[in-house]
Amino acid sequence: MKRTLEVTVSLDHFRKIFGYGPEDQDELASSDSKPRILLLGLRRSGKSSIQKVVFHKMSPNETLFLESTNKIVKDDISNSSFVQFQIWDFPGQIDFFDPAFDSEVLFGHCGALVFVIDAQDDYMEALGKLHMTVTRAYKVNPNIKFEVFIHKVDGLSDDHKIETQRDIHQRATDELADAGLEGLHLSFYLTSIYDHSIFEAFSKVVQKLVPQLPTLENLLNILITNSGIEKAFLFDVVSKIYVATDSSPVDMQSYELCCDMIDVVIDISCIYGLREEGDSSAYDMESSSIIKLNNSTILYLREVNKFLALVCILREDNFEKKGLIDYNFYCFRQAISEVFEVKRQMRSVSDVGSQATSAAYSNGSAVPALDRERNDNAVVV
Repeated sequence: MKRTLEVTVSLDHFRKIFGYGPEDQDELASSDSKPRILLLGLRRSGKSSIQKVVFHKMSPNETLFLESTNKIVKDDISNSSFVQFQIWDFPGQIDFFDPAFDSEVLFGHCGALVFVIDAQDDYMEALGKLHMTVTRAYKVNPNIKFEVFIHKVDGLSDDHKIETQRDIHQRATDELADAGLEGLHLSFYLTSIYDHSIFEAFSKVVQKLVPQLPTLENLLNILITNSGIEKAFLFDVVSKIYVATDSSPVDMQSYELCCDMIDVVIDISCIYGLREEGDSSAYDMESSSIIKLNNSTILYLREVNKFLALVCILREDNFEKKGLIDYNFYCFRQAISEVFEVKRQMRSVSDVGSQATSAAYSNGSAVPALDRERNDNAVVV
């Protein structure tokens, strides 16, 4: 009874300070199955701008007119079966060491914690806040993925970027080591809303929350190996986050080309495509695009489902066997649909990844299905 009373007081205090309503109290204390991503950092570090640019297609220049966040802003992202989570944007002045703040309620259901540091400002105060926040969160939930966005690097030279990242990384890890928290791992990213770095960084964060990631990577590896493709991305079309890619290293320039291609396809589809009633986009099952670059490279986009697209990069001479590529793509899309079906049958988020893989193999579907059809019917390139 005593603990229940303490939680009630802390939540009331929470609502009073940060503008919560009665419905938010229930949501804060609920154990929603969707992973929760927390956006934290000092005031004016760029948290709200990141959220608006990545998930609401706001122009970077428009973010200059955003007001400072004064209460927790929750955003539910449910674009596809793989991209489903909540983003909670926290005001910079929040104090997790306030006795009235119940961190167990929040951090207990957190999948990832993204701490944003303004690289153009004095970041010593931000490093102190980072250390206090992650140590508190780690004690509550050691399974949280801790991500640090070294933000607003568009105004820094390349040398200054590298030096800033090295200094922040060194100071943050040294403080954790001094506190005896060597097991707490921080991932660091250089980001800006004025280029694709913020999308690439958020892609890495979201991928850590996708339990089917090994299965998706395996499917993509099989696809590119047997289709003469150099690189393939599985994109969430709405946010331009790539849910998965093959095991070869990601080249930033290639990723930017694929993002730009998605923008072109969506824009043209909205102008010339046929929309179904109640559908805001003309992107559908028949959507596809081929862009030939002047360096004998081809970008090839195919729709996987309403919210996912496969974007491939390959040499022009390999694209002569387009029929083979299309056949392998249909096998890939069928395997993806089977992974979706396995996910829908799962009872808990924690065991989705392992069960999806084992079920796919035991039923002769997903990865083996693509492999089997490849060996029997497709020509290996």
